[in-house]
Amino acid sequence: MIIRHATILTMTDRETFVGDLRVSDGRIVEIAPHVAHVGAGEEEIDATGCFLLPGFVQPHVHLCQTLFRGAADDLELLDWLAGRIWPMEAWLDESAMRAAADLGIYELIAGGTTAILDMGTRRHTSVLFERAAAAGLRYTGGKCLMDRDRSGRMPAALLEDVDSALGECRELIASFHETAGGLLRASLAPRFAVSCSDEMLSGACDLAFEHGLIFHSHASESRAECELVRAATGRNNIDYLSELGVLGSQTVLAHGIHLFEGELDLLFGTGTHVVHCPSSNLKLASGVCAVPEMLDYGVNVALAADGAACNNRLSMFREMILAALIHKPRVGPTGMDAWRVLEMATVNGARALGLEDEIGTLEVGKCADLVVIDPRRPETLGLGDAAARIVYACDEGSVRDVFIDGRAVKRDGVVRPLGADEVAGAASEAWERLRRDFTGLDGGTAT
Repeated sequence: MIIRHATILTMTDRETFVGDLRVSDGRIVEIAPHVAHVGAGEEEIDATGCFLLPGFVQPHVHLCQTLFRGAADDLELLDWLAGRIWPMEAWLDESAMRAAADLGIYELIAGGTTAILDMGTRRHTSVLFERAAAAGLRYTGGKCLMDRDRSGRMPAALLEDVDSALGECRELIASFHETAGGLLRASLAPRFAVSCSDEMLSGACDLAFEHGLIFHSHASESRAECELVRAATGRNNIDYLSELGVLGSQTVLAHGIHLFEGELDLLFGTGTHVVHCPSSNLKLASGVCAVPEMLDYGVNVALAADGAACNNRLSMFREMILAALIHKPRVGPTGMDAWRVLEMATVNGARALGLEDEIGTLEVGKCADLVVIDPRRPETLGLGDAAARIVYACDEGSVRDVFIDGRAVKRDGVVRPLGADEVAGAASEAWERLRRDFTGLDGGTAT
């Protein structure tokens, strides 16, 4: 396959050029202003006027919550969790989990996301791996671990003992890690310090180290969460995690909004990655992470949408424009320019996943995880810097083609692995069951 005449953003630097990119056996094998030879049977794709860049990487997603979109609005984090999300996660059966996964994966692929780090829930984690494999998504995920309720508000059905939980994690690793041609990888996913004991956090970290896996958790998202952790442990959140020995280059922490003295040093010194989720943080009134300062300090900060239950979309475009805009009044117009934000959505996300040698930039030898963005609709047409046009003007409707490992998962605006009608129909059926079982939900159906 050769993609021709595109404006190419390799994301190795801030330069762009018009040229061609060749893919063979799922890898990028040539990038040049012109690729001359066309092999027998080699498909040519005309991308004149379009941008070609690495697929977006979202290293903090909750696929299982996609079914809850619109069912938990206008609430603070702990009320949102206790009043809606935890009970609904406890309700999920295999059928509902499948519908939620397909709904989320469809939206992610449609919007140009090619790789995610997902946090499941207590049960049916295998369904998430299976649906990601069926869709051809580059998926890293794990069973969400919860064994202690420091909030006093968690359903008992979500809690389980450490040995049972980690035993299931070992089974998931054996079944799914590095399968589906390398697209699937397992991770360890203790939810956060509010719902995990010292033993769970340390045990998950040890298992992650044992197998070379990502340790994925939330930290310092809201003030109330930080207060609960301090009351239970006597330490601030990041300091507590450091004391347990779970920080490090294999660790990905979502949010990191409320940091205390010395905690930024801990993140930088250990190489811990932080994921900025601006729409979630704003909608749950959690606060605004000091992302420019973290980046300037040397902390790797990536970008993700979190879950559709907390911000109602899994759109990287929404996260990019918010990440570009919300910090400017405080740090000035250039403190979070479009290129920096686009790096967070690609290069930094790949680094958080430990896949920077495979994805995140367009380079010969890397996996062909690609997105073709067409900015020529009347509402996105314009001049100027390519990154700025993508971040400030484009949206999911601009995503023409998406490739993962060189395989087309969206072509000419159509998501290929999943049918829109089938995905919406299964979600609507699951939504009707959810609505019957929970009072106070809107009577509308999922679409």
